[in-house]
Amino acid sequence: MTIDRSYQASFNENNQEFVISGKLRPRSEDEIKPLHDALSAALAQVRGTFYLNVKRLARLNNVAFRVIAGLVSQVSGKRTDLRIEVITSSVMGWSTRKFLPLARRLPNVTVNEYDKDFYPGQSFLEDGGFIPILRNQTRLTWRHERKLLARHGLAPGMSMADICCGIGDFAVLVQKEFKPANILALDHSRTSLDYARKVAADFAIADIEYVYGDASEMVIEDNQFDFVTCRHSLQIFDRPELILKELFRICKPGGRVYITNEKNSHCLGEPRGESIQWTYTEVAKLFADFRMDVELGPKSRRYLADAGFEDIRVDSFMVTNLDGDPQDFADMIQAWENVYAGEMARDRGDTPEFIERFRRGFQDHIYAALHPKGYAGWPIWAASARKPA
Repeated sequence: MTIDRSYQASFNENNQEFVISGKLRPRSEDEIKPLHDALSAALAQVRGTFYLNVKRLARLNNVAFRVIAGLVSQVSGKRTDLRIEVITSSVMGWSTRKFLPLARRLPNVTVNEYDKDFYPGQSFLEDGGFIPILRNQTRLTWRHERKLLARHGLAPGMSMADICCGIGDFAVLVQKEFKPANILALDHSRTSLDYARKVAADFAIADIEYVYGDASEMVIEDNQFDFVTCRHSLQIFDRPELILKELFRICKPGGRVYITNEKNSHCLGEPRGESIQWTYTEVAKLFADFRMDVELGPKSRRYLADAGFEDIRVDSFMVTNLDGDPQDFADMIQAWENVYAGEMARDRGDTPEFIERFRRGFQDHIYAALHPKGYAGWPIWAASARKPA
């Protein structure tokens, strides 16, 4: 009997979770008899809720599905006291579609697409209205980052991954400036990736591969890239340590991971500094209410150390209204106001009086940016670290 070795399966008794990853494409049911037996044994020893985790199962043919579905149906029918939750991922959209009919048929079986709630601010960030924020942010930060990237280890000819690439303009700028051998750019927003592919096409750049994926569970092999970037992204996840674990995994030993994050409460401006300070302190609280941490910047060193990296380098820089055309800075703030004091504040249930004061701080920041004697700033922390060889 041939045994299929293209998949991995494990059972954690503590959380009653059976995890299957890899590829399940047997030609016959006999090929995956070890999987059937292991799953059957796990189901036999649990009570309450059993978790069948297939979120990193890249392939599943009908033969394998019949084996799994048949066993789940059999146990579900015999043990009505047992709840079975199948954990899928939107990145493997077929898995949700495949298992949903099983859940509709069996009352004690449910399907949970785990990442639908993992990105608390996803609906705001995927909205097309956020694109002006991202474009202006990259335009304003690039003059600083292009000098820092070499210090943090990026060099021509490297294999690079840009994780949470957003609308893709950073990857394009890196490709033009640093000439890496190849770039894989991954994001969880289809809207952003559609835009990213258009940007690359507009610049006639063909050697950036844009991929839809979940940064916390990437279907990418270990030790693939010399340089891995993740910009302005850890701060919008409720569990950034999961992202860092994946960045560490896909980075080659001796390679580096580069991250940038903000501390929004330190945005500043003069004149009208007091109003500006109040609003950005409230921005940090607003994001915290949606389980995002836009104060993460100064914490970067701790996060990298906890993830197992070494040789940590940290820089901070202030993006200001003096970095080119002040109107670019003002436009970015206006886009912030539209999203933060618009949809996000309304969704949180803020009062009209609060939103009016909230908006006033953004408008005062714009006033400072455009004032002939004014100054407006937005602080960024850039940090990188080496994966031990």
